[in-house]
Amino acid sequence: MAKSLLCYYTNPRDRIQIVRITNISSWYFERVVFSGQRLMFEAPSEAQLEIYSSAVVTAIPCDRIRCFPHKLDSN
Repeated sequence: MAKSLLCYYTNPRDRIQIVRITNISSWYFERVVFSGQRLMFEAPSEAQLEIYSSAVVTAIPCDRIRCFPHKLDSN
C-alpha cells in the first residue's frame, strides 16, 4: 500500500453527508459528516473519497474526489 496521508474533508452542504473510500482493496472507510463539520483522516495517496448527500430516506451520490489534494502539510 502507498504512503498514508493526513487528509481532511469539510461538508459545505446544509445536510448530512456520508463519505467513503472504496477504491483500496482490503481497506474500509466510511464516516458521517455533519453540515459544516471538518473530518480529518489518514488514507493512502491513491484513495478516492466518495461523497453522498443524504435525502429523506436514501443517500444520493454527489461526488468522488481524490484524497491527495486534501492532505494536510506536516509542517
